[in-house]
Amino acid sequence: MSVPPDSVNPPPPSEPVVGAPSAEERQWAMFAHLSALFGLVIPLGSIIGPLVIWLIKKDTMPFVNDQGKEALNFNITVAIAAIVCWILVFVLIGFLLLPAVAIAWLVFVIIATIKSNEGTTYRYPFTLRLVN
Repeated sequence: MSVPPDSVNPPPPSEPVVGAPSAEERQWAMFAHLSALFGLVIPLGSIIGPLVIWLIKKDTMPFVNDQGKEALNFNITVAIAAIVCWILVFVLIGFLLLPAVAIAWLVFVIIATIKSNEGTTYRYPFTLRLVN
């Protein structure tokens, strides 16, 4: 019994979608979002991490330019919200708001990391667009 030729040869690799970010762009965009977690270790690391990646890769990788700005804008917005919550601690409402902001920050960073690794443009909710 002979084997059909299609079952012996693997299918050719699929062509990348035109306009879709390359694997390297997706990886750097993912790093731009993940670098915000430096804020857990280094003061202002959640802003410095995305800023450094965005500044290094913005001219050579359009997807990283977009997602790096998005990560930077979101982390600046979260820093402003955290400062406001810290001030509101003196009125006692900050004790409730600060953990809520921290949990939302972590969840949105994880979602953005996953989406950018898939090559999908992600927009954080409630973000001030300060860096254009």
